[in-house]
Amino acid sequence: MASERKQAHMTAPFTITLDLFADPICPWCYIGKRNLEKALETYEGPVLDWRINWRTFMLNPGMPPEGMHRGAYLEAKFGGAEHAGAVYSRIRQAGLAAGIEFHFEKILRTPSTRSAHRAVRYVQETGGHGQAADFVERLFRAYFFDGQDIGLFEVLSTVGVEAGVSAEGLWAMFDSDAYIDEINAEDVHAREMGMGGVPGFILNRQFFLSGAQPVAAFHKLFDLIQNGEAG
Repeated sequence: MASERKQAHMTAPFTITLDLFADPICPWCYIGKRNLEKALETYEGPVLDWRINWRTFMLNPGMPPEGMHRGAYLEAKFGGAEHAGAVYSRIRQAGLAAGIEFHFEKILRTPSTRSAHRAVRYVQETGGHGQAADFVERLFRAYFFDGQDIGLFEVLSTVGVEAGVSAEGLWAMFDSDAYIDEINAEDVHAREMGMGGVPGFILNRQFFLSGAQPVAAFHKLFDLIQNGEAG
């Protein structure tokens, strides 16, 4: 069956452009990103090329710049650590299935992600999509594996350097107003489109998937895109 599908796709290579709305403190976004990457790696159809445009969605747009103590955040969002534990238990299991081992216990502060989104946009525009993908992966790891406060310029700069980004360039961007209006407007636009949560995937400006979808869901959508372009 798989070989028949592969043979049917052999003559129609195609390109996929993904607008991925996400927040680097959203565990479901990390899971969704990992599933998307696996889907692209394992798809049997001849994807000619693909790239991800990282788009802004802030889970907590009203978060103060300094963030919040984790305990206070969990109390406000879930009614306390006990209720949060049940939610995060399910997320841990989903993460393990995607090859991600979350360490929520290491997170001491829930940051504002406005600066992180600015940094992602800077890296995407100055370093390209490959470097941006590396930077975003490292952001997720810094937060969910090491419990780092990715709302701090110092942390974002360190993560950037690890991804080959100029520390001087990042600091100059932080010292300016660059991308502030842009990411704020993009966050508002996402909500106006009806996006109440993330991740959200827009493929080729035509198809939309919401949530941390499994690999098979992406494959089905790739089929639709490929068949549409072939037709």
